[in-house]
Amino acid sequence: MHMADALVTPAVAGVMAACSAAAAGYSIKKVRLSEDPKKIPVMGVMGAFVFAAQMINFTIPGTGSSGHLCGGMMLSALLGPHAGFLTMIGVLLVQCLFFADGGLLALGCNVWNMAFYGCFLGSLIWKTVMRDGASKKKIAVSSVLGCVLTLQLGAFSVVLETLASGVTELPFGVFLAAMQPIHLAIGAVEGLITAAVLSFVYEARPELLWGVGTRSGEGRLSYKTTLGILAAAAVFVGGMLSLFASSLPDGLEWAMERTAGTAELEAEGGAYSIAAGIQKALSFLPDYAFPGSESAAGTAVSGIVGALLVLLLCLLFCRLFRFFRRKTA
Repeated sequence: MHMADALVTPAVAGVMAACSAAAAGYSIKKVRLSEDPKKIPVMGVMGAFVFAAQMINFTIPGTGSSGHLCGGMMLSALLGPHAGFLTMIGVLLVQCLFFADGGLLALGCNVWNMAFYGCFLGSLIWKTVMRDGASKKKIAVSSVLGCVLTLQLGAFSVVLETLASGVTELPFGVFLAAMQPIHLAIGAVEGLITAAVLSFVYEARPELLWGVGTRSGEGRLSYKTTLGILAAAAVFVGGMLSLFASSLPDGLEWAMERTAGTAELEAEGGAYSIAAGIQKALSFLPDYAFPGSESAAGTAVSGIVGALLVLLLCLLFCRLFRFFRRKTA
């Protein structure tokens, strides 16, 4: 559901960038007030995992479309809404700047649509369901419910942003009727994937789940082993499973093709040219491939390199802003 620059005007992009920046600033403040150094590697490893998982487009049967994990719900269940939101920003930044996935002008929209709802609304659903203690059944319910609702809101926001931008090729009613059902199906699949990952964490190291309140040492695996497995999974998913991703258009592209007859809309203007120029200069693996090549090796390298970049960026965030380092009196 990464929006391209052509779907928004500079004015709408600016408003959404301001909203996303305000949420990021608030999140930075809240994470700096927390004290849990063990969350630092979790932030990096899970950011890398979400990046890799987003490369796996899964086919939605009978539709001619595909979808991919967003990851906000998963991150908020492990890190809480604020650290989860900042981790998602790291994922979207790396995708946008180095892989030209999603427009630079539309980055604020993508952060809001994919990260804000997934992390803040997702964490509220998670906290409510887990109020009287965690279980695998509760994890499954909260994961599916959270992913479906947050993806529906994200899809609806895309429609509103194109409406506010006056994109006449995507009339509100027709575009809405295409966007919501396909993202309902995508959200349900994402919910099942999220439930599987969180259930593994619950069995391996339950205290890593946000707000669950279990004691350290109750899990079947050590803290380092659990993180090691998740890190290895990120490498395997990004470097191997990404080669088998569906080639069908994702939910947004599919809805655009049904509405406008194409997923490639054009936009002209100085702001668009500047944004495109910056992305062209920075994206050394555009569209997750070697420039000018369709080699499968480009996809595998993109998955591994991207996951590593997200890991390093999240650790850099933690160091620069001194996340999880508050000293208690």
